[in-house]
Amino acid sequence: MSTPAVPSVLFVCVHNAGRSQMAAAFLTRLGGDRVEVRSAGSAPADAVNPAVAEAMVEVGIDISAEVPKVLTVEAVQASDVVITMGCGDACPYFPGKRYLDWKLEDPAGQGVDAVRPIRDQIEARIRHLLVELGVEAAA
Repeated sequence: MSTPAVPSVLFVCVHNAGRSQMAAAFLTRLGGDRVEVRSAGSAPADAVNPAVAEAMVEVGIDISAEVPKVLTVEAVQASDVVITMGCGDACPYFPGKRYLDWKLEDPAGQGVDAVRPIRDQIEARIRHLLVELGVEAAA
């Protein structure tokens, strides 16, 4: 009996410096090796948003070394689920992929106090996504 491939998820936002980085970090932490995680941006920033990095450290996840990546057609093709967070029409569409659009406030230009509720919404959505994917969340 063969082992089924792990589900793969791509998170996309404009700058790949805030929402998509938080989502990828939570899914990596909670899904472990039971899910493949990617993130990208339609117009990537030079660095992760410092307020986002600070908010994530508060929950024990360090994303300060992450680098925003450009969205590629290959990344979309290689993913089972594509979750957009305000990238508009920049995300290519391929039949057979599951697309979700998460409406979340953009943390760009905001302080850590404004980022915390966005971070917490993302974590809750990631936990729900894991259930939908049939992947048990790590403790």
